[in-house]
Amino acid sequence: MYDIVFISYQEPNADENYGKLKERFPLAKRLHGVKGIHQAHIAAAKKCFTKMFWIVDGDAIIENNFNFDHEVPWHQLDHVHVWRAKNSVNGLIYGYGGVKLFPRQMTIDMDLSKPDMTTSISGKFKAIQEIANTTVFNTDPFNTWKSAFRECAKLSSKTIERQKEEETNERLKTWTTVGHDRQYGEYALAGATAGMEFGLSRGTDLRLINDFEWLYEQFTQPTDTTEEWQQMYNDKETTSNTQPAEIQADTQSA
Repeated sequence: MYDIVFISYQEPNADENYGKLKERFPLAKRLHGVKGIHQAHIAAAKKCFTKMFWIVDGDAIIENNFNFDHEVPWHQLDHVHVWRAKNSVNGLIYGYGGVKLFPRQMTIDMDLSKPDMTTSISGKFKAIQEIANTTVFNTDPFNTWKSAFRECAKLSSKTIERQKEEETNERLKTWTTVGHDRQYGEYALAGATAGMEFGLSRGTDLRLINDFEWLYEQFTQPTDTTEEWQQMYNDKETTSNTQPAEIQADTQSA
């Protein structure tokens, strides 16, 4: 079995989720409080001794029938593997919030300049159709808003490789319209809408979605229109989001 690392930061349900994971998998490790998504995953890789290692997010509840027993064939040891997850707010099932299996050394050497952490590790990607967990990110207003904002900014920017436009648009529609009756659902819808507008804005720096302090500023003092996003970030060094997405396999976001 490959090493398992549970990564947590400020998730209110992280202790409970880690406890459940440890009950079934006593050798699972935990990394807590490392600032920066890329930096946290690099630190997680450095805690491991196996050539591949599992990542479980702090808001993930593992399915009872998921056993971390996947064995990677030699020719896929340079691939990023992502399992499917159930979304606790809108019911979507895809790679968002899913369990991941990463090559250890390539994670340590990842490209820090890309906003999407998963695609920063390797250009080779394998989507696993099995559902590994439920991603329960709707634990308080900010964490709910932040999670929806980040995902919808990535989806709408169309900068992630392997995106299928029709599938991406359907996911965005669901993120921005479904789940108002769920706990903190109104924050998920607001974050999704704001994130979609941010991702669509010409010239915005998508790397900002990994800055949780910046995200909290947007949460407490939100902008309302695409034009406002453009005005706020037009003068900053930017990451272009105007190039067409590469259409290959199913999109699975980190």
